[in-house]
Amino acid sequence: MKNSSSPWLWVPTLYFAEGIPYFIVNNISVVMFKNMGMPNGLLALYTSLLYLPWVIKPLWSPFVDIIRSKRWWIVTMQILMSVAMLALPFLLPQTRGEDLAQAPMFFITLALFWVTAFASATHDIAADGYYMLAHNEKSQAAFIGIRSTFYRIASVFAQGVLVFIAGRIEIATGNIPFSWQVTLGITSLFMLLVTLYHTFLLPKSDAAHPLIATNTKHIWRELGESFATFFKKKGCGLAITFMLLYRLSEGFLIKLCQPFLVDARNITYRNGSVLGIDYQQIIGGGLGLNTDTVGFIYGTIGVICLLLGGILGGIYISRRGLKRSLWLMAAALTLPSFVYVYLSIAQPINQWIIGTAVCFEQFGYGFGFTAYMLFMMHFSDGPYKTSHYAICTAFMALSMMIPGFIAGTLEMMVGYSTFFWIANSCSITTFIITYFVYKQLEN
Repeated sequence: MKNSSSPWLWVPTLYFAEGIPYFIVNNISVVMFKNMGMPNGLLALYTSLLYLPWVIKPLWSPFVDIIRSKRWWIVTMQILMSVAMLALPFLLPQTRGEDLAQAPMFFITLALFWVTAFASATHDIAADGYYMLAHNEKSQAAFIGIRSTFYRIASVFAQGVLVFIAGRIEIATGNIPFSWQVTLGITSLFMLLVTLYHTFLLPKSDAAHPLIATNTKHIWRELGESFATFFKKKGCGLAITFMLLYRLSEGFLIKLCQPFLVDARNITYRNGSVLGIDYQQIIGGGLGLNTDTVGFIYGTIGVICLLLGGILGGIYISRRGLKRSLWLMAAALTLPSFVYVYLSIAQPINQWIIGTAVCFEQFGYGFGFTAYMLFMMHFSDGPYKTSHYAICTAFMALSMMIPGFIAGTLEMMVGYSTFFWIANSCSITTFIITYFVYKQLEN
């Protein structure tokens, strides 16, 4: 990176822009469709499908490597995301309840979310490549906390501020679709402002230029070479297993945490089905919080704690190294999640108790996730670091998508308390795979 282009001028805004669409697609959609009455089974299934662009993005990551510059891809994808997000408020379905999943406008909305997800996944490739090419390994470790911080600020804005706004408008008007139309409109305006900033002020860097822009044959050769070299890397099988299993418990939890907070406390039963599977559905058993309260507790205070955990995790791992940090970070990632078992059993009314539990879990997750990020960067290092990192993040997305497919249906079969026990018991896989990675790092 040119000396005049301080990372402080672009790292914060770049990762804020990377975070906004991701959290809109994968988190805001969950709260919005839940508020509009979609059952947990269909909710988790449809929103988990939105991970797909992040899973398959390695298929086009080499094109981002060799066609145009990383800067061009960043700006172009931000423009596409802004347009898709601007259309969402005008096309949001007005249907509520179980009929929502059959409404034509629902599938149009889902398609717009998917376009946003595709552009966001492509943006991630370019942004992460821009970041890694602009820093040496030591600088990468130093700024990993900064990029994570502003990525999480985007999370606070999306999951906290926006959800709070939607909740307040919902209380004032009693119109849930309208509350989300206004909220998504505000989001699109923020995205447009960030896009304008990067269009004119994102620094140009020789390091961010494409490798070789030649012909189609060359592109396909580069694609094949990037995949071949990835799977030939030493310890590739273990690395893939680590990326898939390190966050397994989180893969089950992530789609149901916010629905649990807003679901009614009283439990009712009804016959139902998901994708042809008939079973007696368990409805309710949550904490019955208002949407604005969820935005404040989970999306604001909780994410701030997650952010603090990420910052401290970045500092800790930069000083002690990945190997010496693994066990503590694995414990921090998994053990605090058991607070949801407590919350589902005790169902406390006191919001301070609920908030403290959520903050404890989020801080631990933020701290422990740092090891996961740095592991992917270390494993991606080499001539194809951008493409290889994209493959790593694809496995990361897959680790969230697969459990998410069944999480909602599983919860409706067994109820929140049993579901949280099952989900958290999967943390044993985190410690098993951590052991094997630790042994490999010893060698």
